[in-house]
Amino acid sequence: MDRRGPPLRRSGPAGRPGPTSFLASGALLVAPLAFLAVFFVAPIVAILSRGLTDEQGVDLSPLVELVTDPSQRGVAWFTLWQAAVSTVLTVVAAMPMAYVLARLSFPGKAIVRALIVVPFVLPTVVVGVAFLNFLGPNGPVSGVMGTLGVDDVDLRRTVPAVLIAHVFFNYAVIARTVGGTWARLDPAVTEAARTLGASSWRAFRTITLPALGPTVVGASTIVFLFTFTSFGVIKVLGGPQIATIEVEIHRLTTELLDLRAAAALSLLQMLTVVALLAFAYRSPSSKVGAFGTTGRDHDRRPRGGQWWVLGATLSTAAILLVLPVASLVERSFATDDGYGLAFYRSLSTTGRGTTGFVAPTEAIGNSLVFGLAAAGIAMVLGLLVSLAIVSLGSRTGRVADTAFALPLGTSAVTLGFGFLIALDEPPLDLRTSPLLIPAAQALIAMPFVVRTLLPALRGIDPRLREASATLGATPRRTRWEVDVRLMLAPLLVAVGFALAISLGEFGATVFIARADAPTVPVAIFRSLSRPGSLNFGRAMAMSTVLMVLTASVMLLVDRARTADAVGSLA
Repeated sequence: MDRRGPPLRRSGPAGRPGPTSFLASGALLVAPLAFLAVFFVAPIVAILSRGLTDEQGVDLSPLVELVTDPSQRGVAWFTLWQAAVSTVLTVVAAMPMAYVLARLSFPGKAIVRALIVVPFVLPTVVVGVAFLNFLGPNGPVSGVMGTLGVDDVDLRRTVPAVLIAHVFFNYAVIARTVGGTWARLDPAVTEAARTLGASSWRAFRTITLPALGPTVVGASTIVFLFTFTSFGVIKVLGGPQIATIEVEIHRLTTELLDLRAAAALSLLQMLTVVALLAFAYRSPSSKVGAFGTTGRDHDRRPRGGQWWVLGATLSTAAILLVLPVASLVERSFATDDGYGLAFYRSLSTTGRGTTGFVAPTEAIGNSLVFGLAAAGIAMVLGLLVSLAIVSLGSRTGRVADTAFALPLGTSAVTLGFGFLIALDEPPLDLRTSPLLIPAAQALIAMPFVVRTLLPALRGIDPRLREASATLGATPRRTRWEVDVRLMLAPLLVAVGFALAISLGEFGATVFIARADAPTVPVAIFRSLSRPGSLNFGRAMAMSTVLMVLTASVMLLVDRARTADAVGSLA
């Protein structure tokens, strides 16, 4: 007797999804598309229409003014070249770590693998505060330079400070993404070339590097995207002297109320982002698992000169990734009367001479509540999107993938201001709704969830489903016993990523957070905006607390990660 259950889906010719599959995929996308329409398309259309239309219709004069205004051209040019330089520096700094993670086995490797991801999910405000202290006149860099006879070193508000902070923030994107691909390359090919007389450099240049090329290009594109749209780092660390497109949009919308110029800059930024995303997702590296490996590892204990490579790489990573964070923690305990917990104790009260309407501990509670809600929304919608993309054909799925990734690269400042304009009238008057902040955070976290779940879904062997159906399982039970069980770890990872990202979201939240219900990044920024040692110390203490929260989440995520469960950013 044939005990096979009904087919799980009907496919068209040559394995292409048939009509039933497209209908099922469309049903999965109803809720995500509605969410995207309300919280992404409507705000963007609203702010662009306000800035690029007048009573007579479309008015593109702001674009002409943007091209002809030397100051705006300077902002655009600076945004472009600082992103390019930041990307190159990140690749140069992180490639040795990619090699170490891929090819060398050493005690504590799992810890190193997890810790280097922490800077990537740190709130940008925290990164800016860390380097504000690290590079300031009272920081470690100034102290080291003082011992060398160079006094009063202050690298804050400088372009090198911004570049270094960007390398710190994006280090893991290159190290873990390229390292994951490198770990799956068969070393026997390189060893054969060495046996035939090729030098180590020639073997790397002619064999390894071409194999890594697509992944390096894809990961570099993502780093460029992040640095091109950088806001929190530059806003805190660069000060009024340094402006990118993102910072200029914030200035135009909040200080000058010049929607026309802000809309022109937003349009320029979105066109660039769309081009970058299209390039990134056309790259073969878009199928490579980031922050993990999906195949067999080929690492082994270091030998000879590899010990020097390992030592130099770990030392460089410690200086770049650990010292700024350590200086932040140290400064949070350094009061005017010596080391103590005064700044942490002050977090439970508003305090005389401080800036908040509420105690920072309330801001921490707000961040946790909003973050958990955003993670839940992003996980549910991201799972639906991922299931739909897997069911669709490769071309249609890539279009859907790119569409839902657009919020990742769109100006968070533009989105935040767009919320105030587009969601200010019934039936969608959400300006005072507590749902607006988690919705905005979920919008930004959802692309990360999709990139986490897609490789795991694509990695499920279809023969498992076929075997389950052959044994008589219904499609529903097959999905539960095969898909759900295999996706449990990736789902936990996705929730962790979404929570960490939501905790640190700043660009959109700074617009929509109420004065009496700020999140921690907003409270930190407000403290830094006011003079006084108490405000600065409280900002350091809040930054440390937020860093510990996000780092704890990421360490739990890495423990939950399976070899084929972690998604890709590139």
